[in-house]
Amino acid sequence: MPIEISEAPRSAALAQSDWQRLAATIDHTLLKPEATAADVERLCREAVEYGFACVMLNATNIAFASSVLAGTGMKVASVVGFPLGATTTGAKRCEALEAIRLGASEIDMVMNIGALKSGNRGRVQADMRGLVQIAHENGALLKITIEAGLLSLEEKILACQLALAAGADYVKSNTGFSSGGATPADISLMRGVAGEKMGVKASGGIRTLQEAQTMIDAGANRIGTSSGIAIVEAARTHGR
Repeated sequence: MPIEISEAPRSAALAQSDWQRLAATIDHTLLKPEATAADVERLCREAVEYGFACVMLNATNIAFASSVLAGTGMKVASVVGFPLGATTTGAKRCEALEAIRLGASEIDMVMNIGALKSGNRGRVQADMRGLVQIAHENGALLKITIEAGLLSLEEKILACQLALAAGADYVKSNTGFSSGGATPADISLMRGVAGEKMGVKASGGIRTLQEAQTMIDAGANRIGTSSGIAIVEAARTHGR
C-alpha cells in the first residue's frame, strides 16, 4: 500500500536536530539478491520516515517501490551494469532506460573496469557518455561507480577525469560487492578531481556514524549504505 505522509515531525526536538541533514545525504540501500517485497516496503517506509536521499534498489524492485512511495516525493534509484561493470554499453543503456521507465530517477552505473585497466580510454569514455546521455535525456541523475579498490592511484584519477568529462552527476567509490570499500583517502582524491563540478558518493563498508562523518569530511556529499538507520540514530543520540 502507498505510504501515508504524516504532516507532523516525529517530535519537536528531532525537528530541530542536525540528523536530518545527515539523513538527506544517505542513499538507503537494499541490493541483496534475496530481498523480498516485505523488505522493499520496509526500506521505503524507513526512507520516508528518516528523510533519506533515495532508496537504492535492484531493477526488479523499482516498480513496486515506486508504487509504495507514490506521493511521498521520495526518489527511487537503481544500479546498472552491477556489480561487475562488464556488460556492454548497449546492455547498460537498455538497463538504464528500463529502470527509468519503471520509476527510477537516479542511476548508479558501474564503469567498464577492465577496459580502464587495459588502457582503453575510448571505450571507457564511450560507456560513460552513453549512460550520461540516456540518464539526462530522461531527466535522471547518473552516478558512475569506479570500484576504487581495484584501481591504482593513476587509474582512480583517470576514472574520475573521464567521468567528469562525460558529464556524470556523481562519481562513486565502490559497489560494496568487490574487494575493499570506501576509504577517506579515495574520497579525498575523488573530490580533488571532481572539484565543485561533480558530486562524490562514498559507498562500500560504511556502517557507523564515525565512518559516515569521516567520508563527508573527506569530500563526499552522498553516502551509500544499508546501515542508514543505525548511522542516523547514532547522530540523534549524540545530538548531531
